[in-house]
Amino acid sequence: MPADPIAQLLAGAYPDPETGELLGCEARAIAIEPSLAGREVELVEQLQLGDTFAVLGDVDTYAALGERVARALETKYRVQRIVLPEQPECDRTTAAWVEARIAPGTSALIAVGSGTVNDLGKLSAMARDIPQLVFATAPSMNGFTSVSASIHEDGAKRSVRARTPIAAFFDLDVLAHAPPRLIRAGLGDSVCRPTAQADWLLAHLLLDKPYRELPFALLRDDEQVLFANAAGLLEKDPTALRALARVLVLSGFGMTLCGGSYPASQGEHLISHYLEMIIDGQAPVVKPFHGEQVGVAALVMARLQTTVLAREGIPRLHAVGITHKSVIDHFGPERGAAVWQDVVTKQIDVDATNARLARDWPAMRARLLQVVQPPEQLAAVLTAAGAPTTPSQIGFPDRLFGEAFTHARELRDRYTFLDFAMDMEP
Repeated sequence: MPADPIAQLLAGAYPDPETGELLGCEARAIAIEPSLAGREVELVEQLQLGDTFAVLGDVDTYAALGERVARALETKYRVQRIVLPEQPECDRTTAAWVEARIAPGTSALIAVGSGTVNDLGKLSAMARDIPQLVFATAPSMNGFTSVSASIHEDGAKRSVRARTPIAAFFDLDVLAHAPPRLIRAGLGDSVCRPTAQADWLLAHLLLDKPYRELPFALLRDDEQVLFANAAGLLEKDPTALRALARVLVLSGFGMTLCGGSYPASQGEHLISHYLEMIIDGQAPVVKPFHGEQVGVAALVMARLQTTVLAREGIPRLHAVGITHKSVIDHFGPERGAAVWQDVVTKQIDVDATNARLARDWPAMRARLLQVVQPPEQLAAVLTAAGAPTTPSQIGFPDRLFGEAFTHARELRDRYTFLDFAMDMEP
């Protein structure tokens, strides 16, 4: 029976597939079980953190699990409840609000929730220099165990450095009762692995950017189980839900071990971030979740990647630079200034890159084809779980998605197939 990569990481004994170095993680405990009811004190007690805890959640996550966790811990510890309003935003103002309410002498912050609550917990706990752990309420994203937090700032969405939670606990019965769209969002945030890996590998082969096989080796076996059982996610199938939770945990660890979100966030996330930034006055009636957007955008990226790699001949690039003027003209003075700070370093030496393509493209292409998956395969996984696969299904007109396809590459310094396709001569 293959070794469990989560257990190996917790023990500091996961062998790096490229170097053989034994790797570990900062987290001390991960639990993914059919039920954790009645074990809340035991799970926290094993961490030996102290006797005073702040339990952070929003109105919905407190109803789903937060109150249960708080009441259980009150049988042994001092517990402070911090309840956010419904659907909070992760921004500096809200993070400061949470930080200000953490009582002096608090031993650790316990986030009960998923994306936004977890990110706010990371930021406020780091600001107070106390540990943070999380009880998940929905398998909706892969940031539970990552070192980053996503924050809205200066009109843009950014990943900022935080700390890895010291523990993450997943009650599969609670996850099974999460809103179906949140479960599908977690699948969408997972199905982009091939497109993100291909983008990251392209930047490595073309521009010598750092790249590691580690994060993809970590989750390979569980991803296969998840993709094969996607239809069971909304049927509360424990095999599918466990696979999804494990993929999300391992994806987070992969990002942490690589020092950033590179293995899980590339062109498809840039498209999603662009849509979130630019929808003023064009927002869908029902706001899509991050993972829903990412899933649809991953299909866009998969089509682009397969199209580019199917072209005959050696690609040749021409100078289509992103300039300060073009960014300001499109995004406006305030938002454009923030965007330019992120993208200003993304310039390539066209002559040197063309020389490399002329010399190495057949080998580059062969390696990229080992990673890229046909969009039809990824769409089938999403469709099996009833997840959206087209812009219209998440409320965006094709025109706006086309605009995102053109301008999303201007958001960050990551070189992806969005850049490669735009820079290629016809």
